[in-house]
Amino acid sequence: MRYQKVGNLGVNYNEDKKGIIIMLEKKLQGKVVFITGSSRGIGREIALRFARDGAIIVIAAKTSEPHPTLSGTIHTVAKEVEEAGGTAYPIQLDIRDETKVYEAVADVVKKFGKIDILINNASSIGLTPTLQTPMKRFDLMFSVNARGTFLCSQACIPHMKDAANPHIINLSPPLNMNAKWFAKHVAYTISKYGMSMCTLGMSEELKPEGIAVNSLWPKTTIATAAIEVNFPKQILEGSRKPQIMADAAYEIVTSNSRDTTGNFFVDEDFLRTRGVSDFSGYAMNPEKRLFPDFFLD
Repeated sequence: MRYQKVGNLGVNYNEDKKGIIIMLEKKLQGKVVFITGSSRGIGREIALRFARDGAIIVIAAKTSEPHPTLSGTIHTVAKEVEEAGGTAYPIQLDIRDETKVYEAVADVVKKFGKIDILINNASSIGLTPTLQTPMKRFDLMFSVNARGTFLCSQACIPHMKDAANPHIINLSPPLNMNAKWFAKHVAYTISKYGMSMCTLGMSEELKPEGIAVNSLWPKTTIATAAIEVNFPKQILEGSRKPQIMADAAYEIVTSNSRDTTGNFFVDEDFLRTRGVSDFSGYAMNPEKRLFPDFFLD
């Protein structure tokens, strides 16, 4: 499948052997997609990819006013979503606040009548060993990563049970008990694995409801603010663009939810199963060596 922008609309199409363009249906047309942490980075890219397919995007993130050092707000992304052909619904939301999460979900359901897809993208990072991890940072990572994923899922699930093809995606890694992934940043690792354990448990729990729960993780580092702030410049240059995660997420949520659940997908590996073989366009700099991401041996 290829994508082309025509005016303000995203068009999905294929070409037959004679080069005749065949328009494809928008599989996410009218789907309500709740994306946490979507004012920048991977969450923003998922929002724009789904918007090109006609989705209604709930942009749930903390940043409503311009940040002094980070680009993007819920309002700038809302404008981009509309320009891409989707419907935007920005909500300022701190997913640590239980009351606000439930209020936001109720607001979305009141306006649109349902929630079809939840993307648990919001995350906090702290790459420090035990003695250099303040408890304030420990609590933040657990509140956003493990607890936030559980809370947003808990709030959305009742409104997904009647959806035609409901999906939850957690942006979290495959569960890997190799001690090296704990040694240098044990608190961060446990918090991210908490998200992955939500995938493991909820996917089985929600099978009778037909609600898919999967994890998605990048094979290489992704050029986001987290990489730019926490790592040397050469790692940013050796990263892939967030679009690869958005394309993988699209392929997941357009799969049958009853057949595609309980998986720990890795973006490149999964996209290869969907016929993608050339990944050069995703590279920040095709001439630089790609850096592998955490948690993958």
